[in-house]
Amino acid sequence: MEMSCCHALAVMLILAGGWNLCAADVGDFTPCLQFFFKSWPPKGLSGTPICQRYYNQYRFATLYSRPRRSPWFSGYLYSIPEGKRPTASWKFEPQLAYPGADGNMIPFPPGPLDQNVVESQAVELDYINSTFSRGHLNPSLHHESREDRYATFTLTNVVPQKAGSNDGPWEALEQTVNKSLGAYCLGEAYIVTGIIPYRNDEHWLRNRVAVPEYIWSAYCCPTYNSSLPEELKDTFPTYAAIGRNDRNSTEEIVPVDKTAKKQFRGYDVRQMSLEALETYLTDRFNTVVNVFYEQCSGSH
Repeated sequence: MEMSCCHALAVMLILAGGWNLCAADVGDFTPCLQFFFKSWPPKGLSGTPICQRYYNQYRFATLYSRPRRSPWFSGYLYSIPEGKRPTASWKFEPQLAYPGADGNMIPFPPGPLDQNVVESQAVELDYINSTFSRGHLNPSLHHESREDRYATFTLTNVVPQKAGSNDGPWEALEQTVNKSLGAYCLGEAYIVTGIIPYRNDEHWLRNRVAVPEYIWSAYCCPTYNSSLPEELKDTFPTYAAIGRNDRNSTEEIVPVDKTAKKQFRGYDVRQMSLEALETYLTDRFNTVVNVFYEQCSGSH
């Protein structure tokens, strides 16, 4: 197999006892700031930045939690999708296991996994035969190219999500965002999707992967068609939402729609302003959280 230039450099530096310059893919957002409005990642959350690279090209950015083996958020540029949802192989981030590894995400190999990989991040066995689906933070639905869509199928971009959320109200939200941005956003649209942990007792999948209580998302479209229909006038330049991932959560953040279909009831999504979202995030994380630079209203 042909070795990438980054991989070759890694091997040479490791053999020489040096540091791999490509390791900036993990631990530094600098190579992929283009996925954030004004090159400004969300503030207030701490974790391990990952510039998600696939086929030697950066596709999106993720703030990852090593202790939780799941992401805090993923940030990406929206593009109008083409074709059906791809059937892609699930991938992992080798640099989480080995700091000098090639920065490209790679498919899980057949057979036993390297223990360093198992310890450093979620693996397919964590999700197989569990009560949770693999919930994309950066969904393939929001991308045009096949490579960008394939790149979303990495477990560093996934959280344990109940099927009633993933296949119901949350999917409906992703479709709504897709239609709104596709029809009315005239320039680049920046999306950040993340999670809200439980306030007290963490919930775990297989005692390894942290389960979020809520999932949130927000977009920033600084340039848009001013001829918006009345029902969308409050959704530009920013819009946000929080979705339930636990039927037993209180209704303080997201009320339950008692008329919803039984399989989706309790996994409701509440759409709201960016300011409201940031208020909830600030309360839960006990620190000021800002998603977009100047709330997406900075000078262009």
